[in-house]
Amino acid sequence: MTMPRRGMLTLLGAAGLTTLAGRAAVAEPAPPSPSAPPPAGPGSAAAPLTQPEFAPPGSWREVAEDVRRETRFAWQSYVDKAFGHDQIRPVSGGFEEFFVADHPMGLTIVEALDTLWLMELDHELEQGLAWVRRNLSFDVDASFQVFETNIRLLGGLLSAYHCTRERRLLALAADLGERLLVAFTKSPTGIPYRFVNLRTGAVSGPETNLAETGTYITEFGYLSQLTGDRRFYDAAKRAFRVTFERRTSLDLLPYAIHAETGEFLNRTATIGPPADSFYEYLFDGWALFGDRDLKRWYDVLTAGVVAHQPETNAGRLWFAQVDAYTGEVVSRTQSELASFYAGLLGQSGHLRLGRAYHDSWNAVQDRYGVLPEGIDYTTLAATSTGNQLRPEFADSAFTLWLVTRDEVFRRRAFTHYQQMKRTSRVRFGYTILDDVTTNPPTRGDFCPGYWWSEQLKYYWLIFGNARRFNYADNYLSTEGNIFRGARR
Repeated sequence: MTMPRRGMLTLLGAAGLTTLAGRAAVAEPAPPSPSAPPPAGPGSAAAPLTQPEFAPPGSWREVAEDVRRETRFAWQSYVDKAFGHDQIRPVSGGFEEFFVADHPMGLTIVEALDTLWLMELDHELEQGLAWVRRNLSFDVDASFQVFETNIRLLGGLLSAYHCTRERRLLALAADLGERLLVAFTKSPTGIPYRFVNLRTGAVSGPETNLAETGTYITEFGYLSQLTGDRRFYDAAKRAFRVTFERRTSLDLLPYAIHAETGEFLNRTATIGPPADSFYEYLFDGWALFGDRDLKRWYDVLTAGVVAHQPETNAGRLWFAQVDAYTGEVVSRTQSELASFYAGLLGQSGHLRLGRAYHDSWNAVQDRYGVLPEGIDYTTLAATSTGNQLRPEFADSAFTLWLVTRDEVFRRRAFTHYQQMKRTSRVRFGYTILDDVTTNPPTRGDFCPGYWWSEQLKYYWLIFGNARRFNYADNYLSTEGNIFRGARR
């Protein structure tokens, strides 16, 4: 790490950091054996990907430079058509707000700052920073979703500060952190409410889920590290502890929970949404801060997942949704968002499982070209045919490549990038797809803010030897925000 970690050894103890490829804490079952893909069924792509995995012509650096050019193109379109607004409509050239109607928060700008910095797009970076200096304020009399505000705005500001050292970014992050903290402190259990009014502090939404209660430890912990104020870290960790202590006898967690009572509201356990990043942040809290409690909780819950949720179909590994109390399978559908889990398994010591799970999702990419939002893994039929410019498959490819340096993951990310360019590039940037199974895929008119923070960054880092990134010692959040590893 190139920056001082002020106060964290005192705050969290002297435990050392884990490595990316740490030792497995629970026994792994053998990965499934390869198998031919099942025959095309309902929901199969009309134009399946026929191009095999291959190294690109020239060098990987040339691919990285292409990513950089595409980023500049999309950024200039955003500046021309939607600057300051939360998100661009890249087909029509319009815009929309994410948090509050008619009140732009510059979401795309905040999400893009560290990506622009890593790519050495310093002119574009200065454009974004200038807007933030002049316009960004969190004194807004409106209800904000705490989870999204944390991973996107707070995380984006902290990441940009880590990269640029601009004090204004840290001041804004500290102000926002204070406004979000009441979602935790006003809860009788410490499990955060879903919404908070940033001006008045009014909270709402006690019926919540694992992702929205457990995805704070890295942003809140990094803010504690930078400010010396441990309240943020303590609040995020307490929410983890309260939930972990309510696990079932199978060491599984139902995904829906009530913030005021601490009672689970359903019986289903899943590694996909709306539970996914809960597990990610347990491990990340250990990886970033060396907190042994978080590592232990992660190991216990991962042992429960590995014992009760893996299922092999047509030779491929998947993770069924199960009854958290009995282990009975309740659904064999899988969300694209769950593909992040391949990388998490790989970096937390379960490399064989992580590789096998990424293999399974790669079979879906081979079939459709662009991953659909959801599938039935017994047939690979699409259960949700859109694609929201999702980054999870590329995220896992990057993480597994960091762990193994196996070129197969780079090639899969290259296919992912090529197919995105082929299907989503439009006049004013990149857009979501409404249906990946039509020929050609049916386009929407929307570019999410996370696309700037995640995909573009993963592509740049996996294809290019980025001069501003420490490949040996780094941390990226669930939103792709960099809290460790900036090289100046």
